[in-house]
Amino acid sequence: MSNTRTGNFTIGFRRGGTEWQKDIQSLIQWAKENEFGAIDIGRDGPTTGKAIQEGGLKVGSVDLMEWQGMISPDAGKRKEAVAKNAEYVKACAALGPVNHFVVMLPEKPELKRSENFGYMVESFNELAPTLEQSQARIAVEGWPGPGALVCTPEGYRAFFKECPSQSMAINYDPSHLIRMGIDPLRYLGEFADRVTHVHGKDTELLSEGLYEYGNEQPATFGKAVGFGGMHWRYTIPGHGVMRWVEAFRILKEAGYNGCVCIELEDANFNGPAESEKAGIIYGGRYLQGC
Repeated sequence: MSNTRTGNFTIGFRRGGTEWQKDIQSLIQWAKENEFGAIDIGRDGPTTGKAIQEGGLKVGSVDLMEWQGMISPDAGKRKEAVAKNAEYVKACAALGPVNHFVVMLPEKPELKRSENFGYMVESFNELAPTLEQSQARIAVEGWPGPGALVCTPEGYRAFFKECPSQSMAINYDPSHLIRMGIDPLRYLGEFADRVTHVHGKDTELLSEGLYEYGNEQPATFGKAVGFGGMHWRYTIPGHGVMRWVEAFRILKEAGYNGCVCIELEDANFNGPAESEKAGIIYGGRYLQGC
């Protein structure tokens, strides 16, 4: 299986929803033939995760079962979401220590951010004991979706202060930091010890688009590139501006020993099966040399 040159981290990929990835046994076989050592999966941890492990691969992360209900203004919904997630965490514990991937998306993004933040803190503090008992961790990714919380250094810092359990951790995806203008290496310098999983995804910055449209207003006539905006786009590792070798050095020094899984969101590769396979393979080869 292939690993990164710096840090010797296992290289894998996140399972997508296209047709060629639906049959898990075929996907496992393809992963092994192309020397990938891990697969990230969705909300089917106990069954699909078992199949991945039996196939000789690692489970990089599983999606937490319930997201928006954890950040609902309705106390009943929050209670129900915590209970549902707790049962799922327990069910996944048979796989060993598990990373539960989540984006902190509120049910009602139109509410004050501080209000939604309070609901989030309450819910995840209630879930923490189950996570700790199961040796599981929450892997928070900072995708800046509608009303999303915990995307910036300010957000992560406040989250870890209010939810101090070590079961609360980071899914490090530098592509989101780059598109927001946040230095992904400085971010690692502050938070590397909380990283429990890494997404291999990059961002290309489009200077012409930044000149033409700026970064404050939507375009009137222009059309954004797929998996991107007017002045940026997500790419496979090596096709953007991320300094992967330096990131891996920082992670290694912080004691990180997890996986780096390619999340394929790249307009140059997403689409036909052979194109998607090529994108994952090219991204993996690049990371292998980093």
